Amino acid sequence: MSKIDDLIQEFCPDGVEYKPIKKLAEVGTGSSNGNEAQEDGKYPFFIRSQTVKRKNEWEYDEEAIIIPGEGGIGEIYHYVNGKYAIHQRVYRIHFTDNSVDVKFAYHYFRAFFKNFIISNYSLEESSSFNQIIEKICKTYGEKIIFEGKEYYTFPTPDELSKAEVVDLRKLGLGFRDTRVYETTRKIVNKDVDLQKLHENNDTNCVREVLLTLPGVGPKVADCILLFSTLKRLEAFPIDVWVRRVINELYIKNENEEKVNKKEIEQIAKAKYGNLAGIAQQYLFYWKREA
Repeated sequence: MSKIDDLIQEFCPDGVEYKPIKKLAEVGTGSSNGNEAQEDGKYPFFIRSQTVKRKNEWEYDEEAIIIPGEGGIGEIYHYVNGKYAIHQRVYRIHFTDNSVDVKFAYHYFRAFFKNFIISNYSLEESSSFNQIIEKICKTYGEKIIFEGKEYYTFPTPDELSKAEVVDLRKLGLGFRDTRVYETTRKIVNKDVDLQKLHENNDTNCVREVLLTLPGVGPKVADCILLFSTLKRLEAFPIDVWVRRVINELYIKNENEEKVNKKEIEQIAKAKYGNLAGIAQQYLFYWKREA
């Protein structure tokens, strides 16, 4: 048994009632981008890092637990009580049930959440995303029959433009609903011309255009460059796992949080050249599965 099980047995011999977090707390993300940080900002600004930045505008005034939505999941936790801002891919857990001691919950998360994530996250999250994609395809895609089985294509921008925000929310997109809605309209209205992106050989220029899309930051832009039909194999998406492996192999900084993105990009370009994106996949998988 774990220490928490021992404590429950000692102080709650009749057992305890377990409830899903969503019945005890509000869980959601922020709306800020990383480039909105201000060095001398008035309020804490939580990003997908152990480092807390600053910002002059606040989004929430409350007691909450902060965890990243990607990258350092299971490793990074923050406790806050007061006004703060939060990145669009970072989650806040604000307990609405007054019987919950938030500081205890914070330490409980630090002690147990990582093991839960390791055993459950990959499979469940993958399944969840697959289900969302399947719902989008069934609702807005085109049905095709192949070898007697029914399939649905992923919708074109024109097909997906039929969806309103509320429709996307019903499909389970969560905080992504408005971003999918706004991005679809940018593409349909030719504010972002996909054909021109394919024809543009300047990858940095294409990246800058992608960064204008709602919710797209540097990492997501690089993922689009690498994994989409743009096929820019020199793109090198950087997350906590890639930063860690590059630091261990080449930089060897005792504090990996101090390793900056530009330094990693320079190493990737020097070591892997125009195939940096392929190398990134091997490095990511090797470190994550180690």
